[in-house]
Amino acid sequence: MNIPNLIFAAIMGGLMSISITLATTLVRVGFAQDFFWVWLEVWAVAYPVAMICILIYRPFASKLTASLVKKLGR
Repeated sequence: MNIPNLIFAAIMGGLMSISITLATTLVRVGFAQDFFWVWLEVWAVAYPVAMICILIYRPFASKLTASLVKKLGR
C-alpha cells in the first residue's frame, strides 16, 4: 500500500461519507433535537467503510474510466 493512495482514500472517504450520511440522516430524521448525534453515529460507521471501499475499488474504477475514455475518444 502506498502512502498517496492511503491519503487519497482518507480524504475522499471523509468527504463522501460526510456528504452522504448528512443527506441521508437529514432525510431520515429531519432536524431532530439529537440530529447531530444521530448523524455522528452513522458517519462513524460509514467513514471506515468508505475508506476500505475506495482502496478496493479505485484500481478497477481507474481502469474502467481509462477504457471508457479511450472508447469515447474514437
